[in-house]
Amino acid sequence: MKIRCLLVDDEPLAIRLIQNHISQIDSLEVVATCNSALKAFEILNTQEIDLLFLDIKMPHLTGIDFLKTLKNPPKTIFTTAYRDYALESYELETVDYLLKPVTFERFVKAIDKYYRQTSSSITPVQKETVVTDYILVKSGIKHHKVHLEDIVYIESLKDYIKIHLTSKSSIVSKYKLGEMEHELAAFQFLRIHRSYIINTSKITAFSSHDIEVNDIEVPIGASYKDAVIVFLEQMKH
Repeated sequence: MKIRCLLVDDEPLAIRLIQNHISQIDSLEVVATCNSALKAFEILNTQEIDLLFLDIKMPHLTGIDFLKTLKNPPKTIFTTAYRDYALESYELETVDYLLKPVTFERFVKAIDKYYRQTSSSITPVQKETVVTDYILVKSGIKHHKVHLEDIVYIESLKDYIKIHLTSKSSIVSKYKLGEMEHELAAFQFLRIHRSYIINTSKITAFSSHDIEVNDIEVPIGASYKDAVIVFLEQMKH
């Protein structure tokens, strides 16, 4: 039996992107889509839904407020362009919190979480994808093959980034930090500041103000704090 999905978002492009991701996993199917919480309520009362993809910022009623009204909500994955609700999402015990635009790799990780939480015997069957453990970064006239496990953290330098490596060397490349964030979304990396992405496997200590990676202190930015707290809480379990 397939996992029945409901997609709720007031942005048609966002709906189509998730539909496309779902189409690549044989064990998922889209039962319905809608653009408001009120329409979603009607669908939930008339059809069986296993997994709800729910936008947060919608007219009349936010996704969070809508979810709070449901007595027996289906498993839910938030899809949003805003980081500010990550902590509240965690408190609602949702499956995952996906930031738009949602990459297929990040989507698959969320679906894996769903299967783990439901202990389903069904496993997602997806089209073949190439998963690499390195990135290619151009610096000057050379392209460098950088293994992900060798990256400690990445620092923004306006229109450039500086990749700090375990060897204590670094690579500077003309690249936007936001672009690198999307490229690394499926891996063990987390943006914790407008100027920093860290390799979470390198965390050696943390507080509410900063995270140490390989004993190097990296500050947590105010606008990223909620999402970082959610991640750190999950690390404790």
